[in-house]
Amino acid sequence: MARFTGKTVIVTGSSSGIGEAVAKRFSQEGANIVINSRSRGDLEQVAANMPADRTLIVEGDIAEDGFPAQLVSKTVERFGALDVLHNNAGVAVNGPFADASDEDIDKVLSVNVRGLMRMSRAAIPELAKTKGCIVNTSSVSGTGGDFGMAIYNASKGAVTNFTRALALELGAKGIRVNAVNPSITRSEMSSGIFDNDKLMTRFKQRIALGRPGEPEDVAGPVLFLASDDARFVSGVNLPVDGGVSASNGQPNMMALQD
Repeated sequence: MARFTGKTVIVTGSSSGIGEAVAKRFSQEGANIVINSRSRGDLEQVAANMPADRTLIVEGDIAEDGFPAQLVSKTVERFGALDVLHNNAGVAVNGPFADASDEDIDKVLSVNVRGLMRMSRAAIPELAKTKGCIVNTSSVSGTGGDFGMAIYNASKGAVTNFTRALALELGAKGIRVNAVNPSITRSEMSSGIFDNDKLMTRFKQRIALGRPGEPEDVAGPVLFLASDDARFVSGVNLPVDGGVSASNGQPNMMALQD
């Protein structure tokens, strides 16, 4: 399958986890792919098995002033256009909110909200030319509360509603905006949970399919939302959670504390 031959895609936070899996899938389906994170070494490992003529590494932090515009500019300079922006970069700080510092709050919101918004704003002029799309990585944590993750929950709640609002605003330009809302998925961010057998057992009990997600489980839905198969889909926050959202208001998975 080569749904994205000739298309150009930016994937932020693509040095590992969901972003890496998404970047590889886009590349396999023919896209010119721009991979981004703060670690060039990790990006080079991701790019090692991707076609050099269709791959661009742009190291940098989307939370830094001016960088989102630079990332879009370098993309268009190399490949001539931008068709898809996958806003995937994200960070988390866990623990009681009463103990959170200003630095903790700023760290999460600067990447998960401010950086994502700036990336989207920088991409809009180019996406308008190609009638392209934005796919955000939100979370089931953006639709409910979790123990010890108030800042992260707030940031993903913002992403979830930003997705809806931006879809309404950009529809007239021919730009679609959607998001995937994963549950617990294997990544560096969730490694502490995956390493805790007791906690993982309790997580699995809350997931209808009986297992946590793998990055590849999220990559497929991202590519669907970016593809012409979803050409009439916009403003959607798609649960990619193994059935967690089917609990109809029951506590989210992170509420599994002693």
